[in-house]
Amino acid sequence: MAWLAAGEGYEIALVEGRVAARSATGRTAGRQLKTLPKALKDHPEVDRLRRLAEWLDRHEAACAAQVDSWMVSSLPVPTELLARVWPDEAWQRALRDVAVVGDDPDEVGFLRDATASGELKVVNLDGETVRLSPRTVTLPHPVLLPDLDDVREFAAELGIVQGVEQIHRATWRKPAEIAATATEVRDYAGGAFPTRFSLAARSTSLGYRVSGGYATCKVRDGGTAAEAAVWIGEPYYEAETTTGALSWHDDDGRAVRLTAVGPVAWSEGMRMAAALYAGRKIEEGGDA
Repeated sequence: MAWLAAGEGYEIALVEGRVAARSATGRTAGRQLKTLPKALKDHPEVDRLRRLAEWLDRHEAACAAQVDSWMVSSLPVPTELLARVWPDEAWQRALRDVAVVGDDPDEVGFLRDATASGELKVVNLDGETVRLSPRTVTLPHPVLLPDLDDVREFAAELGIVQGVEQIHRATWRKPAEIAATATEVRDYAGGAFPTRFSLAARSTSLGYRVSGGYATCKVRDGGTAAEAAVWIGEPYYEAETTTGALSWHDDDGRAVRLTAVGPVAWSEGMRMAAALYAGRKIEEGGDA
């Protein structure tokens, strides 16, 4: 970013997300200062750059959230759209090295570039850079990848670091045998928290929605939407509370039998329940 004149003898710019200043005159001209001079702290240009930095942070978070949404839903994303947003560095950080699948569902590759003509450059699992021009691609949820361990091993060899948690995302696979009428999972029930408020605060800090007495996350799985929900206690309840059962509901709020829960909805629901349970109060001492 270009350096802008601000006050007498100073220039400012955004450097690594914060407002930095440098001297513009004398023998120290061009030298970046360690801290922002007092004379600049209330300067209008400094305030403008600070607000720009805040907007850029929000924009980057929004890009990552959108890519995460595409991945969790496994919905097709137009290749033209990826090409359009690729020049934006925030979109690039969210999309670079994300695993994508084009026309061949068995061909997984890591996205490295998207050209203006709508062509994607990906590194396939043979280590070769190939060009793809499908109309749409999917960013598969890792639970849908049949050879996930191999994909993870290959990614480690390439030194891939994803901007959105995808291939190293914690996954849970539904057990082969489940009671036909079961609608709840209690693997992560019973985690004690000092108050209902602390458990609700943990839910929102992890990105989950709190509605009534539940922490929830909505997932689109196989073309249908399902909402996973973990009981966290009655609102305004001030005493100690514990995590409850995990269940899934359809768009009409009806409980879904576990046998009908899709693989992505199952994995994401279990991921939420496990993340909430991990923050529980751990007893210490001889009676623990």
